[in-house]
Amino acid sequence: MTNSADNGQIAIIYHSQTGHALALAQAAAAGVAANSEMQAALCPALDSGLNALVDCRAVIFATPENFGTMSGGLKDFFDRTYYPAEPLQLNKPYALLVSAGNDGRGAVRDVERICRGYPLRKVAEAVIVRGDITDQQLQRAEELGGALASGVELGIF
Repeated sequence: MTNSADNGQIAIIYHSQTGHALALAQAAAAGVAANSEMQAALCPALDSGLNALVDCRAVIFATPENFGTMSGGLKDFFDRTYYPAEPLQLNKPYALLVSAGNDGRGAVRDVERICRGYPLRKVAEAVIVRGDITDQQLQRAEELGGALASGVELGIF
């Protein structure tokens, strides 16, 4: 896994303070590797820019829920890339992982609203993990990564 994405990769753009969202992102990356020929590129939201979206075939966002919405780090990524991406009409598939202390719905709502504007295409229901992360929840994140990568490879997405 690298910190940049290319056309044969799934970009996993994440922000994590406690490590929970990072654990979900890493599990999704493992799912990409285990279920496809594609590579996963772990991209910290605060260090990533428009190229992370342009140079990948699909994207997974991973964020904690902070104050009922996405993290400030992921919001910063969207703030820096939204207008430069707008004329590109990316129309790439995406999925979402949320580590929630509450119910996660606000984070999902806000990310989905922003992604429609790029535009990006939601191809799976968000995986929301509430509280501490268990092996079963990591498995869900891994399955999401694998399903997205397989769908891209097969031309479904």
